[in-house]
Amino acid sequence: MTRRILHVVTNVSHYADPDEPTGLWLSELTHAYDLFEAEECEQRIVSPKGGKSPLEPRALKWPLLDASAKAWLNDPARMRLLSQTARPDEIDACQFDVIYFTGGHAVMWDFPEDAGLQELARTIWERGGIVASVCHGYCGLLNVRLTDGTLLVAGKRVTGFAWSEEVMAGVARKVPYNAEAEMKRRGARYEKALLPFLPYAIADGRLVTGQNPFSAKATAKKIVAML
Repeated sequence: MTRRILHVVTNVSHYADPDEPTGLWLSELTHAYDLFEAEECEQRIVSPKGGKSPLEPRALKWPLLDASAKAWLNDPARMRLLSQTARPDEIDACQFDVIYFTGGHAVMWDFPEDAGLQELARTIWERGGIVASVCHGYCGLLNVRLTDGTLLVAGKRVTGFAWSEEVMAGVARKVPYNAEAEMKRRGARYEKALLPFLPYAIADGRLVTGQNPFSAKATAKKIVAML
């Protein structure tokens, strides 16, 4: 059986201040993509508007730029994948077994209110597929409602970038909202690792979430185990 994964990336390139760049945290995509590729999964990348997904500059510097992300940066074919992403209306959700929301602070702006992404997630979930996120990617899950009107995350165990990590990263005053608090407001049972910036991933049924950039591989491994 061919297993199909849909990765979701951002189109936003800066914080509210245009002089403060942000974007996709590259390793949150590459760690999962590489692992799924090794499992011979089919993969596509979608973004709210399609086209280019900007990259978070901080993730491209030592010590955060690891071998996986560096290999992508040096591979023109891989980088074309990030310059030619699909739009939600170009994707047939029925063809995918998993939707995986990547992070980077940029997604806080374009993921939560995107109706196209919400429809993809709802359809995949209600067809028995896996809905997953890592780090700020869980902002894409905040407003996903099922056909009965209930929130997908309500009552579910969920993790994602913690407010304490925002503070320690020095960006708490730059972000548009407290994602951890918003997730709790929606009735999710938010969890996090004992210490900040440790790998941490949890699965509640077919909902799989990872806490921070260092959790992408652990999140992907849980997805593969479920597939």
